Amino acid sequence: MAIRNVRKMGDPILRKRSREVEKIDDRVLEILNDMAETMYDDNGIGIAAPQVGILKRLVTVDIRDEDGLMKLINPEIIESDGETIDVEGCLSVPNFNGTVKRPQHIKLKYTDENSKENIVDLYDLKARCVCHEIDHLNGVLFVDKYIEEVKFEEESDD
Repeated sequence: MAIRNVRKMGDPILRKRSREVEKIDDRVLEILNDMAETMYDDNGIGIAAPQVGILKRLVTVDIRDEDGLMKLINPEIIESDGETIDVEGCLSVPNFNGTVKRPQHIKLKYTDENSKENIVDLYDLKARCVCHEIDHLNGVLFVDKYIEEVKFEEESDD
């Protein structure tokens, strides 16, 4: 496993649509592992393959709950409902946070690293995170959707 460089806003790869993964092989599994390691190293809760320079429909998410790390291949939202507005940030957009409207619940179809197709219901933060990452697969950044910027007070050491 390796920590990869996270592409930052302004990098043209972040604005391109990712391609479907046709075959789950050792290379795809290596990319997913590297993405997870990169996400953890940067204290993120999700990362999409374009953020590490790869135009494939791959996402890793870990909101630090009982489900742990999810590795999503070709994720697709097949249903959504409700709506919430909450603060988001992005590893590719450092030092900027903003409120974004997202569905409160999604039904997600994806293939896991064992080539098994899954359909799961996700709510709240996990739904928000997956929606954010799927946007990356379509060349969309959260700054395209934010409602208002949110500034956090810097913590001091005194």
